[in-house]
Amino acid sequence: MGDISDRTALSRVMTRVNAVMHFAAHSQVGESVQNPRIYFQNNAEAGLALLNAALDAGVRSLFFPRLAQCTECPEDAHHRRYAAAARESYGTSKLFFENALEAYDRAYGMRYMSLRYFNAAGADESGEIGELHDPETHLIPAALKAITGERGELELFGADYPTPDGTCVRDYIHVNDLADAHVLALKHIEAGNSSAALNLGTGLGCSVKEVIAMIEEVTGSKVPRRMGPRRPGDPPALVADPSHAQAVLQWKAKRALREIVQTAGRGSRAAARRRARHSPSRLRGWRAKPLQFTL
Repeated sequence: MGDISDRTALSRVMTRVNAVMHFAAHSQVGESVQNPRIYFQNNAEAGLALLNAALDAGVRSLFFPRLAQCTECPEDAHHRRYAAAARESYGTSKLFFENALEAYDRAYGMRYMSLRYFNAAGADESGEIGELHDPETHLIPAALKAITGERGELELFGADYPTPDGTCVRDYIHVNDLADAHVLALKHIEAGNSSAALNLGTGLGCSVKEVIAMIEEVTGSKVPRRMGPRRPGDPPALVADPSHAQAVLQWKAKRALREIVQTAGRGSRAAARRRARHSPSRLRGWRAKPLQFTL
C-alpha cells in the first residue's frame, strides 16, 4: 500500500517495473465542482509525481485510463485529437495529465496509451468480481441495491436535459471489454508502436431511463426511484467515437447493455453473499429481496 504522491515510496518500487498502469484518481464530477482542490492535488500534482518517478527509474511505458466524463474527444481521419476541457475540475485535471504525457513522449521518449473510458459497468462473467463502492454512486449497482432494499430509492438527477427522454445519455461499456483493450494496448506499446489516446466505448448511447428499463426487464422488478435536480457538471450526452481504438488495436466492444446488467446482477448477488458471510452481526434480522434474472 502506498500513495502516488509519496516520491520516496515510488522510487523504491519503480526500479522493479517495466510499465506503469495508472488508475489512481478522484473521479466524481459533481464533487470536483464543489471541491476542485483535491482533484488538482491528486489527479494533477500527484500524477506528476508518479510520472517523474517512472521517468527517473527508466520506465518508458505508461498506461493512463481516464473517464471521458467532461471532455469532447473526437478523432478525424488523420487521428488528430481535439480535447476541450469542460468547466468542471475532473476533466481539466485529467486533460492536464494527458497533455503532460504528450510532452514527456516528445521530450523523453516515454510512450503512453491514454485510454479514455466511457461509462464502465458490469462485472466479470463468473460473478465473483464486480463493482464495490462506498457510497455507491454508479447507476446500475445503485439501482440493483434499490431493488433489493439495500438502499433507499434511486435518485435520478435531472429529467429536463435536451435528450429524447430528458435524462442524461451515456455510453455504457462492459469492464471485460475494457480489460481486453488494456491487454491489446500493452502489446501495442511492447511491439514498439507509437503512443496514442483512444476512446473506449461502444459508440451507442443509452439514457438513464433506458438503463432502468433494461434493469427492470432483466430482473423482473421495479426500481424504486424519485426525480431530483441536475447535478453540477453533468453534460446531457457523452457517447464515444471508438473508431481510432478499432483501427489502432483492432479492438471493438462485444457486450451490449443487457449483458452488462446481467453480469452486474450476478456480481451484486455474489457480493451480498460475501458480506453476509463476513459480517453476520451487521446483517442479522435483515433479508434482501432476491434478484431474479432472465439470461
